[in-house]
Amino acid sequence: MSEFEKSALNKVVRGPNRANYDKNKIYEIVDSHFLCHMGYIYEGTAISIPTGYGREGDVIYLHGSTKNRALNTVLQQEKVSLTVTHMDGIVLARSVFHHSFNYRSVVVFGKPRLLTDWDERMHALKVITDHIIKGRWQEARIPNEKEMKATMVLAVEITDASAKIRAEGANDEPGDMELDVWAGVLPLQTTASAPLRNEDCKPDLSVPDSVNQFDTF
Repeated sequence: MSEFEKSALNKVVRGPNRANYDKNKIYEIVDSHFLCHMGYIYEGTAISIPTGYGREGDVIYLHGSTKNRALNTVLQQEKVSLTVTHMDGIVLARSVFHHSFNYRSVVVFGKPRLLTDWDERMHALKVITDHIIKGRWQEARIPNEKEMKATMVLAVEITDASAKIRAEGANDEPGDMELDVWAGVLPLQTTASAPLRNEDCKPDLSVPDSVNQFDTF
């Protein structure tokens, strides 16, 4: 798979040694999460909100209420930016100045498109659902006509993207190396705990495969 071409939009300026434009690496980071932050401009104010997503090929699908302010606004924009971030560790240096984080982050840019075809919209919702928790679409009731009418579905065709990754220990000043201060990394990981049954769930129903097979990220 090729790399995204560098442009003024996606080029990493601060810390370019940690930049990555390889599609495989970028999509690997995107696929190992399901929550992104979407940026948009509303009445002159920059706003960023979290939202779930699903990816298929070079397209990221988003959905929400037909009255969703953010989605309605980005449809009027030439491009939208979506940010995905994994926090992998807290980097503790000998000096407060050099404390940092280990992370994997991606920013993708693309033109949002409103989906109107019933089958395409239903397919996009399946992609989003199974991206969040694989196999869930087959286990639950799919949206009915009333629910579909109340749902807006967008496709963002990715045109530009870049990743930035930090995976190392503390970078202290030579003069601080002899300080009696511990330095290192506190690794972080998101894990799933034991599933909690809904109180109104039938007691004889077992935990589904999609839940049992959910992995860490």
